[in-house]
This record gives sequence, C-alpha cells and structure tokens, in this order.
Amino acid sequence: MKISSFTNTSRRQFLRGVGVAIGLPTLAQFASPAFARSVEKPPRRMLLISNNLGVLPWHFFPKESGRDYALSPYLEELRDYREQFTVFSGLSHPAVVGGHSTENCFLTAAKDPTGSGFRNTISLDQFAVEHLGQPTRFTTLNLGVNIDKANRSLSWTRDGVLLPTEDKPSELFRRMFVQGSPDEVRRQLKRLEQHGSILDTVSEDLHSFQSRLGRDDRNRLDQYFTSVRELEERLHVAGEWEQKPKPATDRDAPEDILDKAKFFEKFDLMLRMAQLAFESDSTRIVTLMVDGFATPVFEISEEERSLNGYHNLSHHGQAKDKIAQLERVDRRQMQVLRDLFGRLSEKTEGESNLLDHTMILFGSNLGDANVHNSTNLPILLVGGGLKHGQHLAFDRDHNKPLSNLFVTLLQSAGIEADAFASSDGNLNELLK
Repeated sequence: MKISSFTNTSRRQFLRGVGVAIGLPTLAQFASPAFARSVEKPPRRMLLISNNLGVLPWHFFPKESGRDYALSPYLEELRDYREQFTVFSGLSHPAVVGGHSTENCFLTAAKDPTGSGFRNTISLDQFAVEHLGQPTRFTTLNLGVNIDKANRSLSWTRDGVLLPTEDKPSELFRRMFVQGSPDEVRRQLKRLEQHGSILDTVSEDLHSFQSRLGRDDRNRLDQYFTSVRELEERLHVAGEWEQKPKPATDRDAPEDILDKAKFFEKFDLMLRMAQLAFESDSTRIVTLMVDGFATPVFEISEEERSLNGYHNLSHHGQAKDKIAQLERVDRRQMQVLRDLFGRLSEKTEGESNLLDHTMILFGSNLGDANVHNSTNLPILLVGGGLKHGQHLAFDRDHNKPLSNLFVTLLQSAGIEADAFASSDGNLNELLK
C-alpha cells in the first residue's frame, strides 16, 4: 500500500472500502528473519521524540552554520551519521510560553498554554492521520518514558483532547503481535459496534435541532459532525483490522522496566519497540515523550546516579556539579539515539535501509530548562532520505516557526499540506 494524500471525499471512499481493499500488509525483506515482506516501494515513516527538559543549549548548538560547520560536543556523539542528520537553531513556536506547560504543545504549537480557557489543538501526528487514512493496523502509536499519563502527551485530537500514552512495552508487544482468541475478537468487535451505535444516536439527536441554530453555531456543529463521521470511519477500519491475523515475530515479548531510575534503559527499550512497530508495518507514525519532569533520581551509568531528580537537576542555577552531571546525561541521551540510528541503518529495505525511509525528529519544548525558556529549541532531524549534513541556523532572537519544519515533514510523507498550526512557510530546502 503506497502512502499518498487524499481529499476528504476520496479519503472517506477509501476508508469505507478499506476492509476489502487491504489485507494484512505484505512486508519487504529484512536482514532479520523476524519478518518477511515485499512491497513495491517502502513506505515513509515518522518518529517524533521530545524530552520535556531539553538539553544544555551551549553543548548542543554548533557555532557555525551551513554544511561545513564544526560538530558541537553533543553532536560529536553522532559523528558517524553526520551526513544523515540536520541540526536547527532559531526555531520555536510563536506565543507558546509558560515554562513546563509548553510540553503538551510541542507537536501542536497551540498558543498560551497557561492562559485562561486554554485548549490544545491537533498534533502533527493526528493531522497526518487525517490525510493518510489507515493503511496499517494502528494509525499511530503514542509512547512514553516515565510518563505522567494523566497530564502529558505529544498526541492530541483536533478537539484538543489528550491521547494517552503507552508506557508498557509488554502491552505494546501484545497489541502488535499476540492474536486474541475467537471469543476475545468477538468481544472487541462488539465493543466497536456499541461505540458506533452511540455515535449514530448522538448524530440523530443533534440533527433534529440544527435548523434552529445561527450560522456560527451551525458551522461549529458541522465541524462536530465531520469529527463524528471520521471517528465512525476509524471504528469501521478498526473492526476490519480486528478480524485480520496479526504479523508473526520470532522476538520474545519484552519485560517491562518498572524502576523509573533506569531511565536510559527504558528510553532505549521504547525506541526498540518503535523500531519493531516500523519493521512489522504495524504503524508508520510513532510519538514518544520522554518525561524528565516525572523522573526521580536516576542512573546515568553503572557507576553514577543523578544528584537530584531530573527536573531539579535541570534547574542547575549554574552550579558546576549539576551542569557537569547534566552534560553526562545529555551525552548518554545522544548515545541512545545514535544506537537507534545504527540499528535502523543496518536494516535493509528495498534498495536502501530503514533509516532512509524514517524521518526522526528529536527536540524539546524548552530551549533552556534552567530558566523555562521556550525559544531557540534544540531540534534534530535524522533520516528520511532528506538533504542532510547541515546546520540550518535562523535568527535566534526572532525565531522562525518550528511548524514550518512540520509542513516539510508532512509534504515529505506525501501529504499535500501548505500550512500547519503557526507556520508561515516551509523548510523545503531539506527536500532533494
């Protein structure tokens, strides 16, 4: 199944027929024997990662711009992949201020999260889903590390509703690979049917008084009906997928790491689960929030534990011992990412590899956690077959919207989008 964009009408027609149009995805041959598949053209994927406490900015950003820049101390950890990533400076979300409150806005760019009556907006991953339909069992997977599930997420609906994260690798593995019994499948289908009946009833009730509303209210109601119809379509497709066999794997189910102090082990395991989801074509979009705010005293290495919980450590107040520890924390984080890039680049897919077909965005909602600054965000984009090997530096005092980069990611994924959130253009200099 080739990823492509759809108009609203053609997308709905596609989704209504998806139950008979797609079976279990046929998969491309991987170096690992865990999966075997064959597709005409490898799909495009996105892995969107945010650490809500960021990194020490002076060790992250290069001093020079362009292609001949000298790697910064942190980017030295990624030297082997220099030609496969782009680092950005001078990007942020306009009017997204409020310290830690901005963490839920990293993929939405919703303004003024501390303002009275704030309501979040649709996140990048969910916007992409609206245009791509559901060519895989899961439209997206929304993951977390040490996540405060009730209050934090990278993924939000068009109506500004938080989509909860999955923080248990074992449960994620079960959803992707463990086939339910016939009775379990029937029960799940029954639940999906019941949700559909509720939506039908709500729609009928609202249609009965729609004619009595003013123009603005009718427009709002039309938007609501559109959301209801799209949800019904998703329920229909979910029902079709529920009746299809899940892919097989020779991997063992992972054991959950319950100790929050094992922060980097948990981060690495979740990245491995995201990779497994891509390899099995269970989804093509994954979000991952690394919740430093909720992380207590943690292990930096086998020999060292943090002086404080991650949040308190990030508010270093220029204390030399805290800054030195944060540098080691940030370097370890870069090393975990480097290992992911290595694994993806070793996985053959078509005439290339999995890294070339996966756009990996790593960044944070905070440019400097010590002072709650939310400008000049640390942003790294890796893979995806884009034109990399450069530092794209924009005005650090008058930042360019980060959403411009999001527009380019959408377009690279095959979505005909000219705008997203606060964008005022794109960064298509990344496209080949």
